[in-house]
Parts: sequence; structure tokens; C-alpha cells
Amino acid sequence: MWDPTTYLRYGDERSRPFHDLVARVGATRPRAVVDLGCGPGQLTATLAERWPTARVLGLDSAPEMIDQAKALPTPVEYAVADLRDWRPTGDEDVVVTNAALQWVPGHQELLRRWAADLPAGAWLAMQVPGNFDAPSHRALREVANRQVWQAALAPLLRADPVDDPADYAQLLTAVGCVVDAWETTYVHLLPAGPAADHPVLAWMEGTALRPVRAALDAAGWSAFRAELGVRLAAAYPVRQGQVYFPFRRVFVVARTGDRAQENP
Repeated sequence: MWDPTTYLRYGDERSRPFHDLVARVGATRPRAVVDLGCGPGQLTATLAERWPTARVLGLDSAPEMIDQAKALPTPVEYAVADLRDWRPTGDEDVVVTNAALQWVPGHQELLRRWAADLPAGAWLAMQVPGNFDAPSHRALREVANRQVWQAALAPLLRADPVDDPADYAQLLTAVGCVVDAWETTYVHLLPAGPAADHPVLAWMEGTALRPVRAALDAAGWSAFRAELGVRLAAAYPVRQGQVYFPFRRVFVVARTGDRAQENP
């Protein structure tokens, strides 16, 4: 189960890649905009602000996220849906998926299908975390591979769930898109309190640790997070009252502009 409050604990840091991604989308008057994996909706609402004449739809597979999104004072339509089942209807000129595809094995085929099915001139923008070889995720896999947890957790944690920017660029160019792909490493400065959990542990509880928590009972989860916390504290020491947390992200903005007359 997703916890919107935990996810939004570092809302400013998590929102920056979304804004950097959408800034490279050049659509001016899209008819419809879709956010696949919209989460609690705050970022999706900014799409309606940028394109006020568009119909904006936010989809997420977590009912608790959609419940929170629907409470926002925004014209966006929200619905519970699995992005793997979504197909363009013909008027979607902008499709955004932010920090969602890393959860979907084989999402490369989804990107091919969406690019092929979208109208000519449409924009397909995606961002995924690219930090799976970072000390945080190496520590996560090491603890999960301990004998006490290996059977329950090892199958849940893939070492390489996303590709590099060049791989995504090649994939989408091959299906007729014009592609802009890049990566950015943000250095998040996370404040550390004297009695609080290590801030990288708190960060991971909002995303990467969600399937771990769901797979363990209360005692197992408490023991797991305690051991992981020790490793994270060693990997990310507190300096000047904060933790310096590098976070690599992968971005792709593709346009289906060379297959037919472009849409605005």
C-alpha cells in the first residue's frame, strides 16, 4: 500500500525532476494531457495550470493516491488504473510518466506501444530514478539477501530495473520519434535531527522500501529497517547537520513528429 504522507515527506526534492522533465515538453495547445502514475496529484495539477484548455487525466494504480488527488481543488480528472493497461484514444498530445516505470518490468515495450499509438506530433515524457547502483540501494539488496529475509525479499528487488538514457533514445528513435534524452544527478541536502531516523532511510520509506514493508510482519520490518538504517548511516554520514544524498535520474522526452503533420 502506498502512503501519500510518507511519499510527500520530501515533496520539494521529489517534485524537481518532474518540473525539469515537463519543462522540455514544447506543446502549446494540447487537446488532452495524461499523467501515468500520477501519485497524490499535486504535480499533475500543475499540468492543468500550464495547459488550461486541455483535458488533463491522472491515472494511478494505488486507490489511496487517487483518493488524495481527488480531494485537490483542480479540474484534473483522476482514476484508479494500471498504466500497463492504458492505451491512447487519439487526442492525447502529451503523455507524462514520472517516477513510475521503474516498477514495471518490461516497460520498454510499453514505450514502443505508446509511441506507435499516439497521434503524430505528440509528446511522450518520462523520468525514472537511475540510482539503483547507489550505496542506498546496494545496502538495501545486501540486507534483503540475508538468509532471514532472502526468500521473502530477494525476488522483489531488481538490480537494474531501468535503462540508460542512450538505450531509451535508441528505442524511441527506432519507432519514429525525435528524442531528447539525458541524466541528472541531484544532490539532495536532507536535514538530520538528533532523535529522528536517518534521513535516507526516511526517504526510502516513501518509495523503494514500500514492497519490503508490505512483505514483512511488524517484527520483521522493525528488524530490517534497523539494520538498513545502520548501513545507511555509515554510507551517508551527517555533516553540518545534514546528509548529502546524490540521486541520479534518467529523463526522456520524445516526439512522434516525423510520422505525419504535427499537432500543436
